[in-house]
Amino acid sequence: STCVHVVTEHEKYAPLRAALGQDLRIEQVLGESAEGAAYLARDLTLDRRVETLLVGVNNQYRGRDVDDYLGEFTRLLQRAIALANARANRVLVLSIPDWGVTPFARESGRDLQQIADELDAYNAAARDVCAAHGVAFVDITGFSRDGGDASVMLAEDGLHPSSLMYARWTQAALPMATGLLASR
Repeated sequence: STCVHVVTEHEKYAPLRAALGQDLRIEQVLGESAEGAAYLARDLTLDRRVETLLVGVNNQYRGRDVDDYLGEFTRLLQRAIALANARANRVLVLSIPDWGVTPFARESGRDLQQIADELDAYNAAARDVCAAHGVAFVDITGFSRDGGDASVMLAEDGLHPSSLMYARWTQAALPMATGLLASR
């Protein structure tokens, strides 16, 4: 006999919610894809919002050059700033995690060092654009490279991050997000 367990939204985001603690709450999942996820979080004590952005992995996967990525990234960053009521100090960008450490990547036959190098170039470019716009940038790539290949950190497909990995990223971003929420 086969037992099927359907993961509810509550279960899926439980580690992320736990990492956010009592003062912050995910107000809305703005979007999820293989490229990452964007959430609208609210500081319950200050009643303020921070927009988050994590995009670009599919650009690298598809072999697009950094300049193409920069155009798309800049447009999405400007949209995030607009959603934050034109307040760049209420936007937080997360670096692109390194999918090259995953079992999926190893089995794909692709050059894993090339993946890492290209993602580093994408992340450096995004960091520069963020600095030019006055937007916070948090580097989470190291988390994917340090233990990101562990099965508990990956979804069943061996490629996408699990809720536990999302929780690690949230814990890394939380100090910056808290600082942004505290700013006037």
